[in-house]
Amino acid sequence: MTPTHGTGGLAGDALGAADVPAGDPGAEYDAEDRAEDRSEDRAEDRAEDRAEDRAEDRAEHPAEQEAELHADFLAEAAHWLHGLLGPADRATAAVRRILDVGSGPGVASRALAEAFPQARVLAVDRSAALLARAEARAAEHGLADRITTQQAERPEEFARSGPVDLIWTGNVCRHLGDQQAALRSLASALRPGGLLAVAERGLPPRFLPRDIGIGRPGLQARLDAAVEEQVTARRSRLPGATSVVEDWPCLLASAGLVPAGTRTFLIEFPAPLDVPVRRHLHTRLHGLLADVGERLDLVDRLTVEQLLDGDACTGVLWRPDAFYLTAVTVHTARLCRPLESA
Repeated sequence: MTPTHGTGGLAGDALGAADVPAGDPGAEYDAEDRAEDRSEDRAEDRAEDRAEDRAEDRAEHPAEQEAELHADFLAEAAHWLHGLLGPADRATAAVRRILDVGSGPGVASRALAEAFPQARVLAVDRSAALLARAEARAAEHGLADRITTQQAERPEEFARSGPVDLIWTGNVCRHLGDQQAALRSLASALRPGGLLAVAERGLPPRFLPRDIGIGRPGLQARLDAAVEEQVTARRSRLPGATSVVEDWPCLLASAGLVPAGTRTFLIEFPAPLDVPVRRHLHTRLHGLLADVGERLDLVDRLTVEQLLDGDACTGVLWRPDAFYLTAVTVHTARLCRPLESA
């Protein structure tokens, strides 16, 4: 298990204020130059304000909040995949086409593009809004010419762009009725020798002590149990829902691939948390209450409401004991020969 620490992009005060660089006190200009400079400064200020507004808008979307927290893990995972594909020079040269399935706001797409600088990445998701964020993120990091997007919803659409050298998919199969069929669709998009990386499950996020001083101890465990019940209920209603043992190396082998390795990445932000992590936890708790609140008893629902109280010292936005700890497991497999047609 590899720990991933750091607060890349997460440090900041409660108001999100940024330091304003001081001007050069020794500079002397005539009136015309000063007016021109003030105009340029105002334009720069407006551009900075728009950038801050865009950052604030991104922070409001749960998928983007979580993706930002996982950015370091995604970069490390991309580096690990680079190593699985062979020596650095050979892997870099060999990987020219990458598919990011379930790309969301494009954080993984960026990590893959940076790890494989000669590759083009196609970000695939069913959300047009998140694909727009992926495009904006690529442009912000100078990757617009190498990261493109495609909207798709069904597994059979995954193979339209093939053959590709590397496929990354994060938490996609769990939302599809027939997970084995989804893996076959992904495998059909690989070229011989290509690699499929499937990030599924791991450990759910932990962010509260067992006893938080309000309600009954063990709230987090009961929330996890309610989520599992909800996931099971939803999976049973998915089109083509098929029950399988979620042994991912075995599922990958059944899709005609050869398992190439599994690795678990630890994502940790210890207490006390920076504001962006707290905001994500607040958003997460709000979503949990809306999603599984009916599965909780009255005491637990009231406890979650207290944790959501932005003005209370017992709320997650202010608690000194709040932390963030989760683990993501990535399973990989290669296509060693073309799949036989059915």
